[in-house]
Amino acid sequence: MQNLIEMSRISKSFGGSHALREVSLTLMPGTVHALMGENGAGKSTLMKILAGVHQPDSGEIFKNGHRISFSNPRDALEFGISTVFQELSLLPNMSIAENMFLGREPRTRFGGLDRRRMRQETRAALERLGLNLDPGMLVSELSIAQRQFVEIAHGIDADAAIFILDEPTAALNAADVEILNRHIRDLRDQGKAIVYISHRMDEIFNICDTVTVLKDGRLVGTRPLSDMTPSSLIAMMVGRELSDLFPLRSQRAGDDAIELVNVKIDVRAKPFSLSVRKGEIVALAGLEGQGQQKILRSLVGEFQPFSGTAVICGHSIRLPMRAKHGIRAMQKIAVGFVPEDRKDEGLFLGLSIEHNLSISLHAARKEFSIARSYRDIIAATMRGMNIKSSGPSAAAGSLSGGNQQKVLLGRYLAARMDVLLIEEPTRGVDIGAKSEIYKLLREFADRGGAVLVLSRETLELIGLCDRICVVHGNTVVAEMPAADATEHGILDAALGA
Repeated sequence: MQNLIEMSRISKSFGGSHALREVSLTLMPGTVHALMGENGAGKSTLMKILAGVHQPDSGEIFKNGHRISFSNPRDALEFGISTVFQELSLLPNMSIAENMFLGREPRTRFGGLDRRRMRQETRAALERLGLNLDPGMLVSELSIAQRQFVEIAHGIDADAAIFILDEPTAALNAADVEILNRHIRDLRDQGKAIVYISHRMDEIFNICDTVTVLKDGRLVGTRPLSDMTPSSLIAMMVGRELSDLFPLRSQRAGDDAIELVNVKIDVRAKPFSLSVRKGEIVALAGLEGQGQQKILRSLVGEFQPFSGTAVICGHSIRLPMRAKHGIRAMQKIAVGFVPEDRKDEGLFLGLSIEHNLSISLHAARKEFSIARSYRDIIAATMRGMNIKSSGPSAAAGSLSGGNQQKVLLGRYLAARMDVLLIEEPTRGVDIGAKSEIYKLLREFADRGGAVLVLSRETLELIGLCDRICVVHGNTVVAEMPAADATEHGILDAALGA
């Protein structure tokens, strides 16, 4: 079988930093090729060269044996290479249809925009992915998962021979992932070549045929996935086994740090109660949209439940709490909230690491008090969390996903919070950074902190947490020790079995 794409000895530097050093990659028609490595390994840079975003400093690219090069992404798309990047490129102030046809808008015979055709073709593309969305909706009105699917629909709808999917499922639930995988298999069966970048091991082994691993901008190797196991792949990436990913659980817990009593998410939901003790990490697990996020956000005023009482750090709060001041009120009683979308809701990407880390420290000061420097605290936080950057003055937006997540988490660790409420602690984060974040959360709990966390990755919750509360129909339907939990048991409870 002839190679569809061959990237030969590709090198790329940015300033004095070597992003890629003589990396070679071969893509075969009718295959799904996983590209793996820790953040900063060079995966996205290699794919951006193939997509025409960057030009290599040295090396060559061949398609069907002919040397090719692209000066921009449009050249690559016209040549049959479609890309869905990890950083969503949708414009929030435009509609779904306008985003889908951006740069290739159809015209009527009178020269105006053919909006009817745009809507019809957009609706058809979305329906192929199981989405029932109005093509006229503004992207800003979509959830992060819906935006991800629109981005994927935009890429898959292109008539391309090569598809690059960079973290396509980071914001998708299990059902949505299976819909996407069905379309990827269809593309593969049509003879397309798909490059699949993901940090989720189950997806890699479920959908991919071959894996290439990069580390520090160099090629580690390419292997058939049939010859690999999750443990051997992780060892290839980071030099340690899967069993070393999660820290040991704590054997002791203190008094309640969070106590929810007779909480009703909506008027029809059954009331529930739950608690999180000092020294514990407790999970909210379940299928997408069953109420996990509503429960968590009720504690910071970002969602308004029907009724209930929360006792947090000794403070009794009647729910619903006021939305306008919820997060700030929680910070005053040493509760930190880490949202799922770190780019839009968490970090100030244009500001420095120093500014992002010190926000909670400044917020804790009294009004009109004298400003002070937190340089020593920031330096200690960056060092203790192993935040990799050129220094505290570097923009948060310049960091890898894993380091951005550590900055967001570090904001509350630096402020010595007692409770952390966390959505998707390792979304879009590589295996090495995941392990570091798990260790930081466990150390926080071991110091007497309490963590309430939700995640779409069931194995993450089983490995990280002490107890798991399963949510179904906007209420807690089961509770189990994480050490005894299984994916099957959690799914049974989540389905109401």
